[in-house]
Amino acid sequence: MRPLIALLCAAWLFPLSVPHPAAAQEDGQVRVIVFGAHPDDAEYKAGGVGAMWAKAGHAVKMVSVTNGDIGHWGMAGGPLAQRRAAESAKVAEKLGVTYEVLDIHDGELLPTLENRRTITRLIREWDADIVICHRPWDYHPDHRYVGVLVQDAAYMVAVPFFCPDVKPLAKNPVFLYSSDGFKKPYPFRPDVVIGIDDVFELKVDALMALESQTFEGGALGSAEFMAASPPASQPGLRRKWLWERWDRRQSGEADRFRDGLVRWYGEDPAKQIKYAEAFEICEFGRQPSDDEIRKLFPFLPQP
Repeated sequence: MRPLIALLCAAWLFPLSVPHPAAAQEDGQVRVIVFGAHPDDAEYKAGGVGAMWAKAGHAVKMVSVTNGDIGHWGMAGGPLAQRRAAESAKVAEKLGVTYEVLDIHDGELLPTLENRRTITRLIREWDADIVICHRPWDYHPDHRYVGVLVQDAAYMVAVPFFCPDVKPLAKNPVFLYSSDGFKKPYPFRPDVVIGIDDVFELKVDALMALESQTFEGGALGSAEFMAASPPASQPGLRRKWLWERWDRRQSGEADRFRDGLVRWYGEDPAKQIKYAEAFEICEFGRQPSDDEIRKLFPFLPQP
């Protein structure tokens, strides 16, 4: 018995070193996981960069932390959850990324220990170099708690005896917040701004699949909203309608964060960029240098 106790004590004090799979800095592949609260958030916030990583051969996974089962004005429950999962699967296929929807009710996400374990396992299983999520202050409680859960996982992903059933990460990922317009406790600060002109049309084409949200209005829609939207029988008109909305949104992002584009692309090239997505580095994860950022976002111009 005593040798066994000594062995257990030694394992507790000096945990075994676990070999880590090839990471970005070893085989050149960047592994990215994007957490959104609902089946549309991840692709809205990071669909452009997700497509750029995927086109370059990198591994991107998008996760909806809730199933979106109350995210419509005229339907709910299992049928809506299935519909929204199918919509996001079509988006993922277009963008070239992997997608997973967790079975947590929309509007009921809480920062529990069980959910912290789930997020930690997902990050570890994907062997993530980059983790993207909402900031933990937002108009929607599900958005806020996704931010809290990912923050809570930012340290735990490397702790061997938390969720010991999944191999801990040998290197802490870079955690990024997606952009928003909220001002308190402080406004979004863009550390990385990416021009997405090359994939903007692809992003719009992909988002066409989110019919329950884009053309029917989602949770706060109405029969009147749906009647005013272009009908499914006119896909060309629908795409033009959606394109105009995303043209305003992504060009607004580029204009708002033009200084960040200048930082990463240089003044003259930055002036030519029309569409952008922006991200803020969370202080809880690895703090990358500019050189590391350029390796993690390999479509940025290299110095």
